[in-house]
Amino acid sequence: MSSTVKDMLATYPADLGDIDQAKLTRCIEECIACAQACTACADACLSEGMVGDLAKCIRTDMDCADICTATGAVLSRHTGYDAHITAAILTACAMVCKACGDECAMHADTHEHCRVCAEACRSCEAACNELLGALG
Repeated sequence: MSSTVKDMLATYPADLGDIDQAKLTRCIEECIACAQACTACADACLSEGMVGDLAKCIRTDMDCADICTATGAVLSRHTGYDAHITAAILTACAMVCKACGDECAMHADTHEHCRVCAEACRSCEAACNELLGALG
């Protein structure tokens, strides 16, 4: 199955090296999806009646969205590749996705948007850890 991420990686004019392109593609896609889910979840939390009870969830959603967006962007650039930078941002992204997934899971029984967001966070965390493991 083709995706824009996969298609763009295929157009890169230089060799991408030893990086697992399937894991790279999945990770970029999961970062983009998680950033969207977290942005939407934070916005939905702001519309809930007891918004004060969701302050930590909103903050964590926003942090996760920003870090996922940055990670997707860094993973999309290959010229002058630095494995140390890639490993650092993947580690940070997995960490914030875990924290956000945990926080949203605490509200998932009450708020469907938190349940969906927690799932997106768990999926992105797994993709980041898989790509990190493939980097060696």
